[in-house]
Amino acid sequence: MKNRTWIVVLLLCLIALFCGYGCGKDAKPSDSTIESGVDYDVIVVGGDPEGVCAAVSSARNGLKTLLIEDDAVLGGLMTLGKLNFIDICEDRQGNILTQGLFMEFYNAVGGTAFDVEVAKEFFYDWVINEENATLKLNTAFVEPVMDGDTIVGVVVEENGEQVTYTASRIIDATVDADVAAAAGAPYTVAGEDIGMKDRQMGVTLVFELSGVNWDAVVTHLENDDNTGTGATDKTAWGYTREGYAYEPKDSLMRLRGFNVARQDNGNVLINALIIFGVDPMSAESKANGIVRAQKELEYILPYVRENFIGFEDVELVGTAEQLYIRESRHIIGEYQLTIDDVLENRDQWDKIAIVAYPADIQPTAGQTYGTVIGSPDRYAIPFRSIVPLKVENMLVIGRSASYTSLAAGSARVIPVGMAEGEAAGVVSAYSLENTISYRDMIVDEAAISSVQKSLKQQGAYLDDFEVHEAYMDHWAYPAVKVLRGLGLMDGGYSNEYGLDKLLTNGRLQNLLNNTMSKTGKEIEKVLDVPSPVTNNSLIAVAARVAGVTIEGYDNQIAALMDLGILTDEILQHMGAENETPMVAEAAMIIANLYTFMVQ
Repeated sequence: MKNRTWIVVLLLCLIALFCGYGCGKDAKPSDSTIESGVDYDVIVVGGDPEGVCAAVSSARNGLKTLLIEDDAVLGGLMTLGKLNFIDICEDRQGNILTQGLFMEFYNAVGGTAFDVEVAKEFFYDWVINEENATLKLNTAFVEPVMDGDTIVGVVVEENGEQVTYTASRIIDATVDADVAAAAGAPYTVAGEDIGMKDRQMGVTLVFELSGVNWDAVVTHLENDDNTGTGATDKTAWGYTREGYAYEPKDSLMRLRGFNVARQDNGNVLINALIIFGVDPMSAESKANGIVRAQKELEYILPYVRENFIGFEDVELVGTAEQLYIRESRHIIGEYQLTIDDVLENRDQWDKIAIVAYPADIQPTAGQTYGTVIGSPDRYAIPFRSIVPLKVENMLVIGRSASYTSLAAGSARVIPVGMAEGEAAGVVSAYSLENTISYRDMIVDEAAISSVQKSLKQQGAYLDDFEVHEAYMDHWAYPAVKVLRGLGLMDGGYSNEYGLDKLLTNGRLQNLLNNTMSKTGKEIEKVLDVPSPVTNNSLIAVAARVAGVTIEGYDNQIAALMDLGILTDEILQHMGAENETPMVAEAAMIIANLYTFMVQ
C-alpha cells in the first residue's frame, strides 16, 4: 500500500513538473527543445518594447527565455525616452495593421497616447507573469560568445561581475544591433548605402510640462489655419509655424511643431526639440546632447509661454532620461527591405508582419525641414529581413533590422519592431522544435507557412494583399524609382512627385548636381543653366555632363540616343526645341545619365 502511495506521489510530481513549462497555453515544455549544457532556449538582449514582445512571445511558445536589459526598467524609448505618442501602423482606412501582442499592449495602456508609469508597470508585469521567462534588469551586454560564426551565448555585466549565459537561439533587440555587430554581422551606418554615411538625422529630447490649458489647446488647433493640426482628449499636434519661428541659442538645435501627449496627472510630454551633432553610438555624445538640450529649454520655455496658445502658464517638470534616436546601424540580412518595397505596397511570401507608416526622414544640421519620401497603404516585413548575414542562430529585430536607410524611415517605428518581436518568438519555437536553423528556414516554404499559421492563431494580421498606386502608371515612374532610391525625389504624404509640373532652373540644377554626386565620379557642377529652361538647354546640359562635345540640338539628341540617355519615349513627350519641358522629361534623362555614369 505504501509503495502504491509513493508511486502516485511520484506521478503527481512528474505531472506538476511537466505543466510548470506552460500548461494552459498550448505550449510545449522547454525541456523538449533545450540543448544539453545550455542555460536557455532563447536569450533576448534589449528591453525596449521590441525585445519585451520577443521575450513574451518566446515564453508563450514554450521556450525557456532570458530577457536582458541594461536599464532599471523595461520599455526603453517608450518609458525612459518618454515617447508616449505611438506611431500607429494603419492603412488608409484607419485599420491598425499590427495586431497580436502590439494590440495587447495598446489596449492595456489606453490607446495611441499612454501614461509612462502605466507602460512601465505593464511591460514589467508582461514579462514576469510568463512562467517560462526570466528577467534580468541592470544587466549590460558585454560581448557575444561565438563558436565559429555561430552565436551560442552572451557575456553580460551583472552585479559588478561578468557572467556568461548560453542559449540555443539569440534575439538581438538592442536599438543599435550591438550584439549582431559584435558577432560579425555586416551593416551600414545612417545613409551610407546611398552615399551619405555622415548623415546624422536630428535626435529628440522629449520634455514634460505642467500647467497646460488643454481646452485652449484643443480650441486653437481645431481652428488653426496651419495644415496638419488637430487634437483629441489626450493628444495634440500643431504649432508648426510657432515652433519653426523659434531662433535657438545653440545653432545645432531646432524647435519644430509640437506633438503633445497628456499624462494621467495632467502634465504633457512634448516631442518637438531636435538636436544635431549627436553620435547615436557614443554614450558621451548622447549625454552631452541631453545637457545641451536642457540648457536650450531655459530659452524655449519663455518663448513657448509667449507664443503658444494654451501654454501661457507652463512650467518645465523635467526631461526624458534617454534621447529619441531614429537611426544608427542598418544590419544587412538575407533580404534588405527597400524603399520600393515600402512605397509600392509589396507583399512578401515569407511575411511575418504587415505594417504601414510614412517614410519619414528627419532633418540634418544643414536642413530646416525633414522630408517624407512617400506614404504606403501597407507593406510586408519578410522573415529574411530579420536574419542577419554571417551569423548563425541569431535574429535582429527593431529599427536596426535589415532595411535600407530610406526604407527604415518607415520601418523604424516601434509597432513594426514589436510585430517582429512576436514573430521572432514563434520562429524560434519552430526552429528548435524542428531542429532547423533560421538560415535554412528562409528557403523552406512549409516552415514559413507553419510560422504564419501560428502567428495568425495568436492574433497577428497576415492576410495576402495587393495594393496598386496610381502614380506607378506614370510613364516617367522608372525615373522616380532611380532618383527616389538615391534619396533625391520625395512624394510627401500624398505620393505626389510633381512630374507634370514645368521644369524650373533651380529644380534642374539641384536634381542634376545631386544625382551626379552619387556616381562617385568627379563631375563639374552645372551652375549655368539659362532661365527659363528649354528643351534645347536641357539637352545641351545633358550632353555636356555625358561628355558629348558636338554642338547643335539635333546632333546632341542623336549622340544622347546612341548612349541610351535619351529614348524615343522621352522625345515623344518633349515639345519643340524652345518649349519648357516638364519635370518628367528631365527626371528620365537624369536617371538615364546616372545609369550611364555608373555602368
